[in-house]
Amino acid sequence: MLLLAIDTSGKHGSIALTRVDDSPAAPHLAGGCDIEIELIEKMPLAGGTFSALLVPQIADLLSHHGFTKHDIGAFAVASGPGSFTGLRIGLAAVKALAEVLHKPIVAVSLLQVCAFSSGIKGKIMAALDAGRGDVYAGEYADAFNIQGPSTEHMLSRAEFLEHATGWTVVSPDPSLIEAATAAGLILFPLPPISAAAVARVGGRKLRNGETVEPEQLEANYIRRTDAEMLERRIRS
Repeated sequence: MLLLAIDTSGKHGSIALTRVDDSPAAPHLAGGCDIEIELIEKMPLAGGTFSALLVPQIADLLSHHGFTKHDIGAFAVASGPGSFTGLRIGLAAVKALAEVLHKPIVAVSLLQVCAFSSGIKGKIMAALDAGRGDVYAGEYADAFNIQGPSTEHMLSRAEFLEHATGWTVVSPDPSLIEAATAAGLILFPLPPISAAAVARVGGRKLRNGETVEPEQLEANYIRRTDAEMLERRIRS
């Protein structure tokens, strides 16, 4: 099956055309099982031009390999956290394509992508720079079990450094890597996250039946609650 993955969560995005093994997962392998995911091609997307270039570049990528949109078997899309505008553009494109083609969608958390991409077993805290001194943090008891429980929330930089003690921190963001190193945390730096990494997690979710309908697809912004924001203003 052809799986098209899209990441428009940040300043720079990407799309990836992959081929996945869509045979049913054995019951004892479901969740953390390994499956074949072949990367056909990954294409970068320039920041600030997602709305104008996303759909034409998808068409070019498919055409370059002799496919049309009708050959796509499923979509995997980074649902957040990240840029409000970027995520909205990517999700809107996937919703429209999936609805027209009647294909399944897999929504993928970028924090889970970070945790899974690290290849580390055990307690992992994935971290992404949220800007304005905040950090998106995801806690995973077992990153390979994509159906397992997780906690994703927003923390201040100070809260993150305090909370991450005892966890293995994984992150692709240089500023967080520097801060975690200075704080003496257990750290595993990651390369930049791309649509290819989204596809690797998305393929596993697809095999486990974790799909959503176009009308159910929503962005995962991970913002602080009003109470948390009020408490933070009082403290400052």
